[in-house]
Order: sequence, then structure tokens, then C-alpha cells
Amino acid sequence: MKAKFEKIPESTDSSFRAFLYEKESFDAPWHFHPEYELTYIIKGKGIRYVGNSVENFEEGDFVLLGTNVPHCWKNTNPDIKPVKSIVFQFNDTILGQGWMEKSEFKNIKWILDKSSRGIKFNAEVSKKFSKKLVDILHQSALEKLLSFLKLLESLSFAKPQKFLITEGFAPNLNNKTNHRIHSVFNHVHINYDKKIKLQHVSSIIAMSDEAFCRFFKKSLNKSFFTFVNEYRIHMACKQLIETHNPVKQIAYSCGYESLPFFYRQFQKFKNCSPLNFRKNHLNAYNKALG
Repeated sequence: MKAKFEKIPESTDSSFRAFLYEKESFDAPWHFHPEYELTYIIKGKGIRYVGNSVENFEEGDFVLLGTNVPHCWKNTNPDIKPVKSIVFQFNDTILGQGWMEKSEFKNIKWILDKSSRGIKFNAEVSKKFSKKLVDILHQSALEKLLSFLKLLESLSFAKPQKFLITEGFAPNLNNKTNHRIHSVFNHVHINYDKKIKLQHVSSIIAMSDEAFCRFFKKSLNKSFFTFVNEYRIHMACKQLIETHNPVKQIAYSCGYESLPFFYRQFQKFKNCSPLNFRKNHLNAYNKALG
């Protein structure tokens, strides 16, 4: 996807933006901005792209992103309308210049530094802070700022946390590069359930097969077909959770022509078999219901 620069509008009554996003779909393009961003999904399911990470998301998804990290959320279930999320966007001058260097803010500085790799908080943390996130939206400007700083401080101690972006990955924000990535991502998104040929994908962006493979690996720090399989496995996980379809049917519907290869790829990305994935998710769901 093309990482489009987004100019975040300034708030007239606050030093940062805090708002409820509510639309028919998550329609923001693959984009980046110099502001940090904290996003909590209230309603919606789909695929989350952050840097070179591709993962499923659902209600309760809670992610902190650093400055200029390309990202977007794309819902894959058209029946869930409207989608909703709470979004906080802020820059490193929220309290003026040099505030993060003061000892009182060392924990906030730590987590903001780590957010360059994208931080996903687990379900327990998400549930713990969900009400506070909603409350902040309705506070006065000063209360909102103080509550938000306390929230960041608390999140710095929240464990466990998961980094989304591969260590050492540096996003390429060159417009030409991002336009090409945009075209490739869109092709995979539309055609993941079919046979994807390298020759066809490379021709879309007018490159030779060899040049395209080098370009993609350099851009995302992973091979093109690793990305394709990663995307397909995430779509398979979605079906394992949301349907009772047999594994064989799911594998074929996600573009796999070989069942043994599907099992190997699933084990590679999820460290378990498809049936164990489904069983573990069902057990976790039943446990949550008490």
C-alpha cells in the first residue's frame, strides 16, 4: 500500500487530539504522520498493517504507534457496521520542548521510544483501560491532558506487550516505493484466494521478477511469498474462529493448492496446527464467558 503522508489537524482547545472514529468502514489509507498514535478498536474486525507486520484485529485491539510508522486497519467483515475506535494523536511537544528529558517522564519516554516498533497491548490490558479511554474523551482540556499522561505512564508498566515490527526494520517512505507497495498489497488483498504468480505481480509495477523480489525484500524485510503466506494464514485464522468449516475447505479457500504445505505454513506462523488454533481460541472464549 502507498504510505500516504497525513497532516493531522491541530486541536483548537487541546495540545493533542482525542476523538471517536465512527464510520461504515476503516477507510484511512496506508499512511504515516509525525505524531504518535494510540488506537483502541471498539467495533470492527479485519487486518491490521503496521510497518512490515500483518495481523488480524478485532474488538479490543489496542496499539501504540511511534512517529512516522506506516499503518492502517482494514475491516474484512462487511456485516459489522459502523466500525468504531478511539484514537489519540500527539507529538513530542505535547508539553513543550524537552519535556521527555525530565526525570518525571522517564517511563513515558521509554514506552514512546519503544513505540517505533509498534506496541500491541494484550486483551487483559485492553479491558483494564477501556473505560478510562472513553472517559478521557469527555473531560475538560486540562483534565484530558493530565489523564492522558497518567494513561501513558500506566501503559509503560503494562505487561505483557508485543512488538509488531521486526527489529531493524526501517520503513521506506519514498513516494515511488510506497506507490509500488500499495499496488502489490492491493493485488494480494483481492487475490489471496487464487493462485498468485510472481510474473503477474512484478508486471503490475513494471519490474522484472528478479528486480521485484529484491525490491520487496528491501522494502518490507521479508520475501514477497512470505508476505503472501502470512496474509493467507491470517485469513485462515479468521475462518477458523468465525466458521465451522473443515480445515481442508479453509485451506483451499485461502489459495492453498496443497494441504500439507498449508499445514507447514500454519505451523510456521502460528506455532500450532489449525485444529489446535481453533480449539485454543474456543477454550479462551469459553473461559472469558466464565
